Amino acid sequence: MPTYSQQVQQRKRQDTDYFLGWLGRNLVHLILLILSLLALVPLLLILSASFTDEIALTRNGYGLLPSQFSTAAYELIFRDPSVIVRSYMVTISVTALGTAIAVLLMSMLAYALSRSEFVLRKPLSFLVFFTMLFNGGIVPYYVLMTQYLRVQDTMFALLLPYFVVAFYVLILRTYFTTLPQDLIDAARVDGAGEFRIYWSIALPLAKPALATIALFTALNYWNDWTTSLYFIRDSQLYPLQYLLYILQSNISAVQQTGAGNIPAAEIPAQTTRMAMAVLATGPAAVFFLFFQRYLVRGVTLGAFK
Repeated sequence: MPTYSQQVQQRKRQDTDYFLGWLGRNLVHLILLILSLLALVPLLLILSASFTDEIALTRNGYGLLPSQFSTAAYELIFRDPSVIVRSYMVTISVTALGTAIAVLLMSMLAYALSRSEFVLRKPLSFLVFFTMLFNGGIVPYYVLMTQYLRVQDTMFALLLPYFVVAFYVLILRTYFTTLPQDLIDAARVDGAGEFRIYWSIALPLAKPALATIALFTALNYWNDWTTSLYFIRDSQLYPLQYLLYILQSNISAVQQTGAGNIPAAEIPAQTTRMAMAVLATGPAAVFFLFFQRYLVRGVTLGAFK
């Protein structure tokens, strides 16, 4: 029969073995958790800086908590709330409508390119791939939009650029080629046409890829401000990103020139930039979290065969 000291040593060995086993099973999760928390630090710094007094931020630097709480940056941005609300509505409308139309158009093109019996499959695939290698440049793009399509100062100018993205079409095409051919052949035997197969079979099976492309497309629309810079002069159509760009430019100009007899130290330039980053990325971050479960699965299944 083991002595008391032997029993204590045996329990210690069992506890050590249990801890090492638990650590071995959860080490990867702990490392990923730590990396995830570290990735949140820059976002917390931006959020904290947006609620920090400008002078305190200059004096004390950035921190996870505001050294001196202030809402001056948000008060400056929301001095006329109707402008921000209108820009939000424009951005949300363009993102929602543009994403829906773009995913529909790209999925239809990708499905057609995935069918080996489609006569124009190779020429259209070449045209799609060719646009990834060469483009006409900004000047022909501007001339096309303003002189031929005449979509300047319209919502269509904000919608058109991302209707078809070649890289996303290729991802969807590769995903559609992985669908079971026997299932499609069985649908044809039952009398289903190509559009019925696309709508009732291909689209439901491609939900992960479609959600991934929808996420990428929505982020493109949400973050786009250069299209507004080129084609939008009507302030009623300013999307959020372009409005914040104009606001930041105006603040920088006032701070540098002293226009309006406002001392540069009294203008919350740094905190306003952080507040604009929060307003611009906050809804997009929520949208990303909603769709992130589809992201890895959609990309890996659609990009590799």
